[in-house]
Amino acid sequence: MSAREPIAPDDPRMRDYTDAQITTLLGELHTRGSALGIRWGSATTVNGTVDGRILIDFGNAPVATLLNLLHLLRDTGRNEPWES
Repeated sequence: MSAREPIAPDDPRMRDYTDAQITTLLGELHTRGSALGIRWGSATTVNGTVDGRILIDFGNAPVATLLNLLHLLRDTGRNEPWES
């Protein structure tokens, strides 16, 4: 297993996400997170962007933060040891 590098907030690919795609990702965050006791019930997209990137309303985090959280949550279900 190779270590996954976090996505940088200024990664140009973050500009390609739409509100609908982010809403779907937030649904996955709610589902995966609730199984571990992690809840962001109020996390939604907001009407704000920074340099063309949509912000998520849990502290106005960039999409990269959402994706990095999902990567971590997805990795919790693996039966492989963590990289050190």
